[in-house]
Amino acid sequence: MKHETLYRVSYGDTDCMNVVYYANYLEFFERGRTEMLRDAGLPYREMEKNGFFLPVGEAHLKYLRSAHYDDLLTIKTEILEIGGASLTVGSEIWRDNELLVTGSVKLICVNTERKVMRLPQLLKEKCISFFNAEENGK
Repeated sequence: MKHETLYRVSYGDTDCMNVVYYANYLEFFERGRTEMLRDAGLPYREMEKNGFFLPVGEAHLKYLRSAHYDDLLTIKTEILEIGGASLTVGSEIWRDNELLVTGSVKLICVNTERKVMRLPQLLKEKCISFFNAEENGK
């Protein structure tokens, strides 16, 4: 099941033709995964308090269509892979029934000293229980 976040395109997200910059889609991906982790009970501030961070290690994006100023977008986010020192999150951005962008981001877990570390059990448990609850309609 995919987590959904709504976002209305602001003027600052667009160029002079009112089209969303392709790079802004990566920011929209981040909005989606931030909301997904928050809804799973693990906002970024909580991660910081627990001594770990999830910077982007790799990003892939397939641009299909443009969004425009004031479009209401649905950002769909799901965990594709979780384990070791990384978490891969897939994202899709939709306008109504039209897929605009698809892609994924690989997040690398690092500690406060910026050294790569294994994903904390807390993160794995929160993500797994959240998606299991979503699939069961809770």
